[in-house]
Amino acid sequence: MNKNPYEVLGVARDASDADIKKAYHKLVMKYHPDRNPDDKSAEEKFKEVNNAFDILKDPQKRAAYDRFGDAAFAGGNASGAGFGGNPFGNGAFHFDMGGAGGMEDILREAMRGFGFGGFGGPSGGRNANAQRAGRDLLDEVVIDLKDAFFGKTHTVKFSSNVQCEKCHGYGTADGKAAPVCPKCGGAGVVHARQGFFAVEQPCPECNGLGHKIDKKCSECDGSGVQHKHRTIEVKIPAGVEDGTRLRLAGQGEAGLSGGPAGDFYLDIRVRPDKRFVRQGADLIMRMDVPFTTLTLGGEIEVETIDDKKLSVKVPSGTQVGEKLRVRGHGMPSGRRSGTFGDLYIDVAVRVPTKLTDKQKKILAEFAETKSDKKGWF
Repeated sequence: MNKNPYEVLGVARDASDADIKKAYHKLVMKYHPDRNPDDKSAEEKFKEVNNAFDILKDPQKRAAYDRFGDAAFAGGNASGAGFGGNPFGNGAFHFDMGGAGGMEDILREAMRGFGFGGFGGPSGGRNANAQRAGRDLLDEVVIDLKDAFFGKTHTVKFSSNVQCEKCHGYGTADGKAAPVCPKCGGAGVVHARQGFFAVEQPCPECNGLGHKIDKKCSECDGSGVQHKHRTIEVKIPAGVEDGTRLRLAGQGEAGLSGGPAGDFYLDIRVRPDKRFVRQGADLIMRMDVPFTTLTLGGEIEVETIDDKKLSVKVPSGTQVGEKLRVRGHGMPSGRRSGTFGDLYIDVAVRVPTKLTDKQKKILAEFAETKSDKKGWF
């Protein structure tokens, strides 16, 4: 039986999103399996906390629970992992980004309870025997700026429901779609009258599925799906920006009754770099340049993000704070293949703290040559 998510997280029903997140982070750290090895009770608590947060963080799910209680998720509309928690076990993976189930099903069931057929007609406008797409999956990865420059392949390991290979997701022994239930005609519900009201109930013959499996698949026992460990290779393109979301079509959870799988999404976060600041496709780096080079002109050696060493010309009279532009040595540009942004060198100068007597004498002589002309250094 599902537990009250407010009680699990220890928050009031009118708790703010910030309070809910704070309570969640505190509890998930307390009961995390890495901190409680071989502790089954802590593992169960960890799963309960994840599921409670999955409900309360989503405005639609929270509203549904507040109105209908546990009945809102009786049909599997809670977190994609059920009340069993996260298949990754680390709180970073999320299910249900708009796949099967949700508020539409809740409203439909509510309308049925009042004797209405729901959306689109007496049977709710959707045959219960129809194929249903699987849920979408979401993960996040943090990469370095250099990885964003070159691109990389990221490996994601997790477990989820996949389509049964033997029955092709139909749950039947012969791997074909199950015949329509003769009692409900595939609607999944039967109608009965109670006085003036028409009541719609799940079909007792097929348990509301709309089809009846006479011989179940021996591999999945008629469910059409199997829970397996999976590995996905995601190619992160060169030049990817922080906050980018990549989509892998059909790599999500398996659909029901042979329906198509959901999609897999990967959110990219780019870690700040110690040397470079990114602005679109351009890179900016701060570099100390000797005073003499700024004054007389010369060249400096610069190491780029792809570890190349360049000789950059510094014009005489360059001022501190000016930016030297090196074309084509920024990040790969998404505007056109094979193009790059620019590298800007933010000129700075380091004042020496230890001088020899000869150096001090030269600087003193230079200071004595001060001119009244405007623009003199």
